[in-house]
Formats: sequence, structure tokens, C-alpha cells
Amino acid sequence: MTTQLTHYVDEMNSPLGTLTIVATEKGVCHIHFGELSKCSASLKAWLKKQGRKGEVIRCKETLHPICEQLEDYFAGKRDHFDVPLDLCGTEFQKKVWNTLKEIEYGQTKSYKEIAQQVGAPKAVRAIGGANNQNPVPIIIPCHRVIGSNGNMVGYGGGLDKKELLLSLEGAIEKIS
Repeated sequence: MTTQLTHYVDEMNSPLGTLTIVATEKGVCHIHFGELSKCSASLKAWLKKQGRKGEVIRCKETLHPICEQLEDYFAGKRDHFDVPLDLCGTEFQKKVWNTLKEIEYGQTKSYKEIAQQVGAPKAVRAIGGANNQNPVPIIIPCHRVIGSNGNMVGYGGGLDKKELLLSLEGAIEKIS
């Protein structure tokens, strides 16, 4: 199924480096770690894979409320997000992502706990796969999912970013 939508894109600076944010009229649909100039090919590939067609327009005004919430989060002034989302994914992925949104700020859960929560206790690897496909990291806090032994495992943006986010939230001690 192909969807014809206008996709608005802009960049923002963050403690993680530059973030490229994409949204439609419906809501945020993608956050990429890196500058637009460096991620434009992967963004086009992602849009194509999701069956999304339409214009991609750089628009600071449209993305301002989203960037503002992210800036507040990074400044320690916000512990949750209330921006609308426009997610593409399987029903299983969406179920996992909705479960991730329930993990409180500064808390962590294991992949196994998430698998149990979604009613698929043996699907730990599938939970990891859904986490990896999360199109809006930070807003859907996949960084709050860790290994059963408490170790940092897997994060699309890199473990250094996961550690920084968990440290920012006070879930782990600051890594030097």
C-alpha cells in the first residue's frame, strides 16, 4: 500500500549530535541520528520501504513543537512526550512500541520483560527486532530496554547514545 503524504524534515542539535526529524500532518514518523545531508539516501530508502510517496520539504515551523519537546527532554525539563506519531510497522511492532512508551522515565526493562508484557514470552529476539526497527527513538524509548543481566545491548544509534540517554534520565551512573 502506497501512501501519498507530504513529509516535513528538519534538523536539531542535541547531546547525541545532530538529529534529523521527519513528520507528516499526522505526526512524527522518523528520527535519524545524523545530519540530513548524510542521511538523505537512507531516508529516501526508508520512505520507499514504508510505501510512502510524496514531497519531502524542509520546514522548521512544522517541526518546531517536536524539536521543542526534545530540547526540553535533553535539558531535563520533560520526562515524557505528547507529540502525535505517524508510525509504520507491523501489528507486532506497534504493540511492542506501545509497550515501550509505558516504561517510565529513568526506568529500564529487559527484553524478556517486554516479551512477557506483550504476551509473547518466547519472542525475546523478536522484541529486539522490533526495537531495532523503532522509527522514532527517544520519543518511543527503546533505549530503556536492556539485557536480562542488566547489560547494555543493542541500540540503533549505538550503545554510546543509549548510555547517554539512560545517564541523562538517571537510570545509570554517568559513563566517563
